[in-house]
Amino acid sequence: MAVKKAARIHVRLTLPNGGSLDEADIALIETVQKCRSILGASKLMGLSYRKTWLMSDALNRTFEAKVLDTFPGRRGGGAEVTPFGQRLAALFRSVERRSSAGAGAALGELTASLSWSFDAEEAGEVRETNSH
Repeated sequence: MAVKKAARIHVRLTLPNGGSLDEADIALIETVQKCRSILGASKLMGLSYRKTWLMSDALNRTFEAKVLDTFPGRRGGGAEVTPFGQRLAALFRSVERRSSAGAGAALGELTASLSWSFDAEEAGEVRETNSH
């Protein structure tokens, strides 16, 4: 018998200035915090350096305060999360926790009504066929 898991909430914030903030952005902030490098973060996250740099740049342009400070250069280069970036990650994680806690009963009811013989791959094939 399959192990029954609980439904999860994924948070994506659409901001009034047209920016957004999601789990990948927060993962980038937390990874840069650990390795102090955009390049290192890209390797740990399995993303291209360009993608990681573009994400960093978008974060810094979305908010008035910098989220990440970068120090270019082959020697002594790197990046660090600003105090604002640390607060941003903490606020996002708080929204995640509160959303999950607030929706707990509804998620439990949804999970209890699932068909455990459902095949997601098969359903994906049906959706692709019907989307023409």
